[in-house]
Amino acid sequence: MSNIYEQDLPRNDANFATFTPLSFIERTALVYPQRTAIIHGDLRQTWAQTYTRCRQLASALAQRGIGLGDTVAVMLPNTPPMVEAHFGIPMSGAVLNTLNTRLDAEALAFMLDHGEAKAVIVDPEFSAVMAKALKLRQRQRDVLVIDTEDALYTGQAERIGSLRYDDFLASGDPDFAWQMPLDEWQAIALNYTSGTTGNPKGVVYHHRGAAMNAVSNILEWDMPKHAVYLWTLPMFHCNGWCFPWTVAARAGVNVCLRRVDPKAIFDAIRTHKVSHYCGAPIVHGALVAAPDELKQGITHQVKAMVAGAAPPAAMIEGMEKLGFALTHVYGLTEIYGPAAVCVQHESWNELDIGERARLNARQGVNYHLQRNITVMDPATMQPVPRDGETMGEIMFRGNITMKGYLKNPKATQDAFAGGWFHTGDLAVMYPDGYVKIKDRSKDIIISGGENISSIEVEDVLYRHPAVMAAAVVAKPDEKWGETPCAFIELKAGAQVTAEDIVAHCRQHLAGFKIPRAVVFGELPKTSTGKIQKFELRKRAGSTEAIDV
Repeated sequence: MSNIYEQDLPRNDANFATFTPLSFIERTALVYPQRTAIIHGDLRQTWAQTYTRCRQLASALAQRGIGLGDTVAVMLPNTPPMVEAHFGIPMSGAVLNTLNTRLDAEALAFMLDHGEAKAVIVDPEFSAVMAKALKLRQRQRDVLVIDTEDALYTGQAERIGSLRYDDFLASGDPDFAWQMPLDEWQAIALNYTSGTTGNPKGVVYHHRGAAMNAVSNILEWDMPKHAVYLWTLPMFHCNGWCFPWTVAARAGVNVCLRRVDPKAIFDAIRTHKVSHYCGAPIVHGALVAAPDELKQGITHQVKAMVAGAAPPAAMIEGMEKLGFALTHVYGLTEIYGPAAVCVQHESWNELDIGERARLNARQGVNYHLQRNITVMDPATMQPVPRDGETMGEIMFRGNITMKGYLKNPKATQDAFAGGWFHTGDLAVMYPDGYVKIKDRSKDIIISGGENISSIEVEDVLYRHPAVMAAAVVAKPDEKWGETPCAFIELKAGAQVTAEDIVAHCRQHLAGFKIPRAVVFGELPKTSTGKIQKFELRKRAGSTEAIDV
């Protein structure tokens, strides 16, 4: 039988439009042209001005033959040109490649080659490393290099490009008639994974996924119109978890921040009445541990989002004392940053801090516009029982999932085996449908045949009042094969011994899970604040890790 609802009811321009986050800034500039879009030092830029500059950027790129399917890389901190790049570059049809500002020249050269960048926009702070990266490229094709300027940057810098950013924009048409994407599946961004071994993989985002994650951010946070968002999270990281597009959709304010510093953060929150910010646990931990005098004068509600590791009880308690409401999200580069959230319930407010921390430590449920999250046995592709004990792999499916890995069909096929995106994270699912990570598959410690979750041990370490940050990895052991090795970064002024740490763990863990080695010192971190466990594994295999 024919479907009567498909007869003479074709899809056309009148009843269907491509879903893209670029439409968000178009609407906001129309409805709220004079509202502030960007704050940076003394700069105050409206949404009308920002939209015009984005169109000029798109036009200037188009005039130089850069368009559909081309890559434009940017090496920028959280400054106004970075906000503009998230709209102006895809408005030209090109793909935005935000480069990690912490990387060395060799890694950047690989990305410029692999992504086939035709242009790169560079902040003066990174001109030296980018000049070296451009020389190290294997494919010496012409690349248009554009230098930005920033009055807030006081260091030494040299011009490495042929054009200044503002001059480049001035050459573009402020009324440029940018085109909607031909298809929602069209690429909007290229983000490289931080890859601990071998070359990083290029994760490709599409317009539909970017728009959906941007809207989901609003829904998960109940984000109001004209929210004031502080850029503590690097915009190069998963396109700032899609928040450049989220802020545009809400006609909010982008408060730019060149670098993360507790004083600068508290000053910005107080001065601009910041309502929302995101960050890795290390960022929130630094705010909690900051001197009390920095925290004075903040009387309004601030919403904070944390990802990268579950927030320990000390962090939750510390944020509550600040008056900050903490939301725990979970994700990866391949799913546009966060695509799951630990939705909190009012009934949790009546629980003690320990129980609330346990509940909030879960990765939770899927974002509104992500189709599903589940935990499955990767061998059988069957869901694990919802018993909070049976371990499997976290998997996602839905629109907030990458197109795939650029020029890497094998990795793409493996990632999507069985019709789900495989995260590599090991977890359990509780009866209420909430997911809880137990470990990365490579981070499970197998000691004498027993599996030890490094996350479980880390949770206990974070309960110690002297611990600022902690990470646990496997240390080779002749008798047991592997034993837990704890790397600990202490709070300023704190004094504690390895024996004290072991005694603390003994109160909360089975004997075989207690760290056999404890190392104190600053932990190596990525540019987004994640602890680099691959570096710690190297140290654990050396004499630096002393048994206790």
